[in-house]
Amino acid sequence: MDKKYSGGCVDFIDDGKITGILKTTSEDPVRVRELIAKSMEKKPLAPEETAVLLAAEKPELVEEIFAAAKKLKKDVYGNRIVIFAPLYIGNLCVNNCAYCAFRKSNAETVRTTLGKEDVIKQIEALEDKGHKRLILVFGESPKYNAEFMAETVRTVYSVKKGRGEIRRVNINAAPTDIESYKIIKAAGIGTYQIFQETYHHETYKKMHQGTGPKTDYLYRLDGLFRAFEGGCDDVGIGALFGLYNWRFEVLGLVTHSLKLQERFGVGPHTISFPRLRPALGVNLDKKYFVSDYDFKRLVAILRLSVPYTGMILTAREPANVRRELMEFGVSQIDAGTRVELAGYTDKGTKQKTDREQFEIGDMRSLDEILRELLQNDYIPSFCTSCYRSGRTGKQFMEFAIPGFIEQFCTPNALLTLAEYLQDYATPETKQDGEALIKREIAKIPDGSMKSKLLERIDGIMKTGKRDLYF
Repeated sequence: MDKKYSGGCVDFIDDGKITGILKTTSEDPVRVRELIAKSMEKKPLAPEETAVLLAAEKPELVEEIFAAAKKLKKDVYGNRIVIFAPLYIGNLCVNNCAYCAFRKSNAETVRTTLGKEDVIKQIEALEDKGHKRLILVFGESPKYNAEFMAETVRTVYSVKKGRGEIRRVNINAAPTDIESYKIIKAAGIGTYQIFQETYHHETYKKMHQGTGPKTDYLYRLDGLFRAFEGGCDDVGIGALFGLYNWRFEVLGLVTHSLKLQERFGVGPHTISFPRLRPALGVNLDKKYFVSDYDFKRLVAILRLSVPYTGMILTAREPANVRRELMEFGVSQIDAGTRVELAGYTDKGTKQKTDREQFEIGDMRSLDEILRELLQNDYIPSFCTSCYRSGRTGKQFMEFAIPGFIEQFCTPNALLTLAEYLQDYATPETKQDGEALIKREIAKIPDGSMKSKLLERIDGIMKTGKRDLYF
């Protein structure tokens, strides 16, 4: 039974129960296949069911899980990959997280907070590359309160350079109170992300020592429930893999997802699963580091366990890992990423490690990544139509669960791709992109949707129309 604590927080993560499930679940090929079939019906799995997939070790069973995740991803999201970029606003922090270069005790980190003019310069640089979707990242500091975040969001939306504009801003920041979420939501944000980092209580305590707000496991765990109550109906969860047993963390994410759905009728909009990366002044035990093979497994298992949740694979990972994992459930990636403060206006290609939270693994440009996606038959998407048409939270699930979202997503992805090709692409990428658009349009049955799509793409390509969506 969930335990209630002061402040209204509820602890629904039972370490003993999760550990017991993992210990007592053995490999059962028949049961694995039954659960794969359930997933293919787009039904979420309970932690006990997810544990059955986690227990599968035989190569042939694991391959079946991979194949199912690949098919389910295609059934729900098609061949689209949503593109975004992170923008770090400030690295002041009152916490002392053992794995983070921004921690309070790290004297090697150069502390910076972007002012309004700094933000404008970063946004102009991002728009010059063709970005339309951002996630703003903040350390945890009294300076980064709700008004500061809301004002930063408004500044981002106000910047228009050439044909560039940012159409959707998401937030990755500390948990806050309900009234603060209301202020931030009113600025026009999309998703509010809070990562629990590790769901294992003892490990959480070990990794978050000192006096900062992040020492409070329950306040953080309850953060997205308060976000919903503050009007943020699209939220993102995540765990930092490498702090504790990866199987435990997968069950933590599944439990968290189901709890959100139970209470609000909708699970998380996104799940993130970053792995630990080298960071300035960080030296952690590698006992729980996750191999590439197990990383691939956990991504596939998460896709089967939470069929409708978007899954984010970041540039923490090197290009070869991202290339492979996109097949098994990933629906969003960042591209052209810089994680150091003011990194997008830096002319060089070398990261400034004293201004970054961690080292990234994929330093390729946005255009390079898009070209590879196109060559592998993915549709890069900058689409923001669901946010702007009110298809968020419960309504998004109502569209997505029956599969109706495909009526919007592929056409909108093609429209945003057409914009990028006209305004920002290199000649090689433009050629590959136009060929893909022709192939995708040929797949759409004749009818009013196809006619409207052709008309709008023609408007983008020939008459300079922009921001068209269904």
